[in-house]
Amino acid sequence: MPMKASGAAADSETFRWEGGLTWIAHPDEAMQRASHALVAGEGPDGTDADETGEPSVWLIDPVDTPDLDETVADLGEVAGVVILLDRHKRDAAAIARRHDVPVYVHATMDDVAETLDADIERFDAELADTGYRTIRVLNRGFWTEIALITPADGTLVVPEAVGTSDYFLANDERLGVHPALRLLPPRGSLGGLAPDRIAVGHGAPVVDDAPDALADALAGARRRTPQLYVNTLADFIRS
Repeated sequence: MPMKASGAAADSETFRWEGGLTWIAHPDEAMQRASHALVAGEGPDGTDADETGEPSVWLIDPVDTPDLDETVADLGEVAGVVILLDRHKRDAAAIARRHDVPVYVHATMDDVAETLDADIERFDAELADTGYRTIRVLNRGFWTEIALITPADGTLVVPEAVGTSDYFLANDERLGVHPALRLLPPRGSLGGLAPDRIAVGHGAPVVDDAPDALADALAGARRRTPQLYVNTLADFIRS
């Protein structure tokens, strides 16, 4: 199993949840890069439906697939492509050009905006008029990460700090803190949240008992670090 697959995706795995969906373009890669389509206007408050009354779709950190356009067409009209992590440019620019929409980049990510071959829109406290509020998870020279959360349907989107692919998880965790953040987990930014579901940048979304999964991940990150590193080393040796 490669850490990261190369070339065009031959297939994908899709997870539908209230207010959107997650797709993993290369299900067999170890990284399990996950992308999301957020459907604004589908939640209880009807936020950001377009002029026809149809929901608008926002593609988050997308990896392209052959059937992506067909998949998201069932959800509504694509309104924008969003980058939440400075390392997650992925296929954002190409997909945005194809749909003739901007790439939305957070105000803290100047370097990212300068490298994209697409129209750029900035956002800060809220993603356009979607009802999704931003959370600044990390803002360091080598790691700038923004999470999104909406009270409308209880969705939390975290692109990197926590994940569900195997290399994030120790022991019986359903959600784990990134290996590089284990000793200093992002409790200040993510602690105390109680989302109905969590969409992550690596792995399948957490749709059951999400508050417990998040609280457990943050609380146990440090003490489970040795076991995670042992598991990672064992996987490396086996590969």
